[in-house]
Amino acid sequence: MMPDNLVELQAVTKIYNQGQANEVIALKQVSFTVARNEMVCVQGPSGSGKTTLLSLIGCIFAPTSGRATIGGKKISRLPDHFLTRYRRELTGFVFQHYNMLDHLTVLENITLPLLPLGISPGDRVRKADRLLEKFGLSHRRNFSVTQLSGGELQRVAIARALINDPPIIVADEPTAHLDGKLSREVVDMLASLRDEGRTVVIASHDPIVSAHPAMARIIEVRDGIILHQLSGR
Repeated sequence: MMPDNLVELQAVTKIYNQGQANEVIALKQVSFTVARNEMVCVQGPSGSGKTTLLSLIGCIFAPTSGRATIGGKKISRLPDHFLTRYRRELTGFVFQHYNMLDHLTVLENITLPLLPLGISPGDRVRKADRLLEKFGLSHRRNFSVTQLSGGELQRVAIARALINDPPIIVADEPTAHLDGKLSREVVDMLASLRDEGRTVVIASHDPIVSAHPAMARIIEVRDGIILHQLSGR
């Protein structure tokens, strides 16, 4: 049973290169929650801490200090192998630059997160084919990802994030490389995941994202701190 709040950050600080000359404090005493089935937008200028915040929520790394609880699991001070396990179980990450492997097909890119789990090749393909159909990509199944348009690449990225059926979807600037029409389509897709019962956290400066009717809250981040939170529009 998932808790009411799938994301709970309490006085979280993240420091890169701690104690070194190039030390960077990316987040400073950040506290907020995201409820189950909620869709929120994190805004802020480049270098504000948005991507670091999403990486914590996505269980890519643990905070330097403070308490982070994702999907009911405390990830603070966890060994890497536990963090990897929770990342696979709890979150799907849609990266800003897609992070596709160019030498693989669409199908192979989508099934990549399943490879460490011991799932049979047949089951991997069946799970991927359901997502390809869901996002209108079945006809691109065996294409190289280098042959896809930006909108198609983003749909593949969302499909890959869903392949483990995670309760939390994290998307970093998902409309950054798209025109207005495609941006609206992508945000509608992400909103539909919330309608299916997932929690969706998006980092974006795009007004198409923040103004979407499904957006519950807008969290403004600057210099590693949360300035304010606004209700969605």
